[in-house]
Formats: sequence, structure tokens, C-alpha cells
Amino acid sequence: MTSLSVEMLAADAVEPITSAGNAQLGIAVLAGIAVIVLLITKLKMHAFLALTIGSLALGSFAGAAPAKTIASFTAGLGSTVAGVGVLIALGAILGKLLADSGGADQIVDTILARTSKRAMPWAMVLIASIIGLPLFFEVGIVLLIPVVLLVAKRGDFSLMRIGIPALAGLSVMHGLIPPHPGPLVAIDALDANLGVTLALGVVVAIPTVILAGPVFSRYAARWVDIQAPEKMIPQRPSEELERRPGFGATLATILLPVVLMLVKALVDIVVDDPEQGLQKVTDVIGSPLIALLAAVIVGMFTLGRAAGFTKARLSTTVEKSLAPIAGVLLIVGAGGGFKQTLIDAGVGRMILDLSEDWSIPALLLGWLIAVAIRLATGSATVATISAAGLVAPLAADMSTSHAALLVLAVGAGSLFFSHVNDAGFWLVKEYFGMDVGQTVKTWSVMETIISVASLVFILLLSLVL
Repeated sequence: MTSLSVEMLAADAVEPITSAGNAQLGIAVLAGIAVIVLLITKLKMHAFLALTIGSLALGSFAGAAPAKTIASFTAGLGSTVAGVGVLIALGAILGKLLADSGGADQIVDTILARTSKRAMPWAMVLIASIIGLPLFFEVGIVLLIPVVLLVAKRGDFSLMRIGIPALAGLSVMHGLIPPHPGPLVAIDALDANLGVTLALGVVVAIPTVILAGPVFSRYAARWVDIQAPEKMIPQRPSEELERRPGFGATLATILLPVVLMLVKALVDIVVDDPEQGLQKVTDVIGSPLIALLAAVIVGMFTLGRAAGFTKARLSTTVEKSLAPIAGVLLIVGAGGGFKQTLIDAGVGRMILDLSEDWSIPALLLGWLIAVAIRLATGSATVATISAAGLVAPLAADMSTSHAALLVLAVGAGSLFFSHVNDAGFWLVKEYFGMDVGQTVKTWSVMETIISVASLVFILLLSLVL
């Protein structure tokens, strides 16, 4: 774990920055979240600024001294960026290499060439899940939707029959599977084991994506029977390349960090001896930083050089990949600052006390909190970060597997019912040429199915682990 977990636990152990009672703290939390919601939804303020102002408002409503609130926020921001900032940057570089080299198109073309018409929705789930592993959700949409439109047009499919499975694959990866920012921050905040969370996330993701993708797409295609809009079908940029990376090399590069992290998790379970040589090695190569760094370095050869990139072109690709994530880093950092302010104000202890009175299982409580914040702010990442901070005390006495399941429950809740305050809602609406009602009946319902189905599978796993 990074320094965020250590600082979080230390902060929870010291005297809170305010002596407010549970009632005042509860009002302060609601007021702080309300400020964030109003700033994002009504004033269209950037989430970074909204989270910063919301954190200061939370401290004020809780009766904390401004200096203490500022100190908590900045400490949380700094430790969060230190914990996950490098991982987000490495993921962005890998995603940019994948897109610019034509590696993503190579995977798509290879799978589609070997897929029958009946199996095409299943192929789209597979493609989106593979492509979605290293990519941010928005990047994955921009990369995959043109492919979805081309497949729907050339194969004469209903757009929903092809599009919903692809969107489901991307969304499940984004909400449940590290190294996406939300799950990474939740793992850090709850002091969960990344490898175990990744393994259990895959177990939950497979049946969830089947239900929300190929199965639901049958109904979505009946409810909204539309064809791919001509004006939105662009030429794929990789067609301008003289050559593209091979399918096997591209797939191996994308899966490399996942494999390394899973190997570490398996060795930790089987060996369970930190002083043993094999576990020492896997602890290093299976750490998220080294796993993603290895994939980036390998990708420079298997993707970049294989596509004919010069050293200068590789450098340019890396440089261009980092600029767009500045906003993501700031939002994630500010979310960490908001979370730390919640913890230092004693909200975590308040939630723990209330949850004992309510007799709500921790997994369900984490999901419900994330759902509420997701519905209010429209941001899955903000919902994950905030909910993880609120339920962090509940994870203190949990087993490794149940802490991982709590991370997944929070991630599942963060995907619930995307609507008009979510940028992804409008992105899907515009690309697919739908109106608001059609987008709600397809995209919003799909997100809700993912959230609820994930929770069901998580609760089932909690009964056997």
C-alpha cells in the first residue's frame, strides 16, 4: 500500500479536527456533498474546484478551524496523488501507445474477422473488455464507438445490439477492475490487497458483463431500434499507418500488468512468507507501479516500434498522453482531499456508529453510499473516492477477501444509473444519435444493471469466502 493508507489510518487514530457531535457531522456531510452537487450540476463548475470548495464547506459546517480543514484537505490531496498519480500516468501512456500504433484496431479486426454474425455481440464484449483494461473510460469510448458504428453499419446490425455490449465491457472495467483510478483509490483508502481485489473483480465482472451486455442488448435493440448515424462514422486513424503491431504482441502487452499482479496475488496466497525469495520477487514485479511500467516499456517496442515509430515519435506520443490526464489527476487528488477531510472530522467513526445501529451489512452500506453520491454528482470516480472514505473504518477488522469485496461494492455503486449530470451520458447520446429518452432506456438502464448485478454477485461471494 502507498503512503495514503498509512496517513489515513494515522489520521483516524488522532483527535478529530472538530468536536462536533454525530448530528452536526451528519448535517455537515450532507451540506458538503450538496455544495459539490450544486457546483457541478447547476454552475457547471469543474469537479476539482467543486471538490475543493466542498471540502472547505464541510469543515466549516462541522465547526472545524479553517487552518485544520485546509491542512486535512492538502494532506489528503498530496497523499492520493502520490499513491495513484504515477499509476494513472502510466495507464495513460499505455493507452495512447495502444491507440496511436493501431494495436487497438488490430485486436478489433482480428476478432471480427473470425466472428459469426450471431456471436458479434459477444465479440464486442470481449473487445471492449480487453481494450478497456488499460484505458480510461472516456478514452475507451472515443476509441471504441467508431468501431462499433462501423461494425453496425457493415453488418447491418441494430446499433444497440452492438453498442450496448461494448459499453458494458468498458463500464465494468472502469468501475471494478484496477488499474482504473476509482478502484485504485478505493483499494488505497480501504487498505485492501490489490491482487486479491483484481482477482475477485474479474470473477464478478464476467457474469455481470454478460447480463448487461449481450443479454440486455436484445431488449435494448427492441426498445430503441436505430441504425448507426452516417455523420458519426469516421475513418480510423490507424489506416494511415504503413504497418500495425501483431495481434498476439498487442494482446500480450495489454495483459502483461494484469498477469504480473495476479501472479503476485497467487504467490502471496500459496507461499505466504514475506521472507521467502519468490515472494520478495513477485512483491516487486507484481506491484502496480512496476507492472504498469513494464507494460509501458514493452509497449514501446511491441506497439510503437512495431508500427514504425521513430524515437522522436515515441517521445511525442508519451508527451501527448500525459497532457489530457491533468484534469483526472486533479479530480482524483481533490477527491482524496475531500475524503481525508471527512476522516479527520470524525465522519468515519460516525458512519461506523450509525451502521451498527442500522444493522446494515458493510458491503451494502458501501454500495448505498456510492449510489447516492453517483446519482447526485454524476461522477463514478467522485462516488468511489467519497464512499471509500466514508466506509474506511468498516474495513479495519475485515479479512483480506472481504476488504476486497468492499472495494468492489463501492465500485459497483458508483456505476448506478448514469443520467444527465454524467459526461458519459452525453457522449453516448451524441455518438449514437439518440435523444435523452432513448439514452435513458439504453445506456442508463445498462449502467443500473451493472451496478445491481455486481452487488448481487459480490454478496454471494461474501457468503462463501
